[in-house]
Amino acid sequence: MKKFFSAALLCAALIGHAQKNDSIMLKKISDEVLKNGECYTNLYQLCTTIGHRLSGSPQAAAAVEWGYQLMKSYNFDTVYLQECWVPHWVRGDKQVGKIIHSKMIGEKEVSICALGGSVPTPVGGLTAEIVEVKSFDELKKLGTAGVKGKIVFYNYPFDVTKINTGEAYGDAVKYRWRGPSEAAKYGAVASVVRSMTTAMQDFPHTGGMGYNDSVPNKIPCCAISTNGAELLSALLAKDKQLKFHMEMNCQTLPDVKSYNVVGELRGSQFPDEIITVGGHLDSWDVGDGAHDDGAGCVQSIEVLRIFKALGIQPKRTIRAVLFMNEENGGKGADKYLELAIKNKEKHLLAIESDAGGFSPRGFGLTMSEEQKKKVKGWSPLFIPYGVYDFDHAGGGADINDLKTIGCALMGLRPDSQRYFDLHHTIADTFDKVNERELKLGAGAMAMMIWLVSEYGL
Repeated sequence: MKKFFSAALLCAALIGHAQKNDSIMLKKISDEVLKNGECYTNLYQLCTTIGHRLSGSPQAAAAVEWGYQLMKSYNFDTVYLQECWVPHWVRGDKQVGKIIHSKMIGEKEVSICALGGSVPTPVGGLTAEIVEVKSFDELKKLGTAGVKGKIVFYNYPFDVTKINTGEAYGDAVKYRWRGPSEAAKYGAVASVVRSMTTAMQDFPHTGGMGYNDSVPNKIPCCAISTNGAELLSALLAKDKQLKFHMEMNCQTLPDVKSYNVVGELRGSQFPDEIITVGGHLDSWDVGDGAHDDGAGCVQSIEVLRIFKALGIQPKRTIRAVLFMNEENGGKGADKYLELAIKNKEKHLLAIESDAGGFSPRGFGLTMSEEQKKKVKGWSPLFIPYGVYDFDHAGGGADINDLKTIGCALMGLRPDSQRYFDLHHTIADTFDKVNERELKLGAGAMAMMIWLVSEYGL
């Protein structure tokens, strides 16, 4: 019995010593990023010299070169490009929306923006009666008799009771993605969707949509600002024959060659075990793409910079990836997975930062229960840095399919309250990013990656 207690005490002492050493290293990481971090400066360069960068655009090509040269300047062990072909959709210069109410206000212009991938309206625009629905069930009940020849208006607001606004987005976004084809089934000539946000604003939120190939007619589709949606709904309640005019001259051009940008620090003991950290380099063609997802890109680069600055030789290979074409196609993610399979790579963990550069609150985990238990065992180490939430699933559009090759997934979970005020809008600009919050997110990812590099999963 005495031997048993002695062994137990020794084990506890060793664990305590290891945790103390881990705490010291995490503090070094935090101090480095807060004192000397370069992610904010790098984001400034990306946003102000290049700006928004939709896949296929000259700005997206410039961003690839920017990311490649930046990582080369840090002398990472390897920096290279992964070629992929991406869609090239352009918005055009016409985005006009008008409510037409002959009895009361005549014409009232409202803010709209084409959804990514939309077909254009006819030259000069289209005008038709508009019908409001709050669900696909309501649309189905109206059927062809109530929809044919009309514009369908999806007025589905965010659920404000969701504390994490990402959950509200996940609930509402189906009306943006599937809405046009669902409306077209019943003969609609166009669709309008309420912007994806809790905020009442005068500017609309763009975003991707997907035509259903089984529905032959593709109709033009746009988002309307939340203030515009409220006005439109109120006027429709008084006049069921209300008309809406929309004009857009967007178009889809031939695919364009582009690239993922990859930088690596080679592992010293397990170089074939790869830890990926990434964000997406493309953005919508409005604003600067600062929070979505310039922040995730510069944070991912910063992780490797921190390791270099502190002289940390990771036990496992750490790979920063700037993915191309997350917003309207996912071709960069497809190429990354394709090459991982082709090269028979062993991906231990992938972390994505694609929820804004706000203060980190935790990590979402999609992995085995045994792996979750190990990660949650480290959670006390993160408490001093305001990082406490390890209880949700995680991942990201660019890394989710890596789970098919056995890779554990994490998603950085920043505070979500302001993200969808800016998401996919003209307001997503560099001045909305707080330097300290951005650095804290990069530091949290570097801490997690150091622990996984040291101890595996």
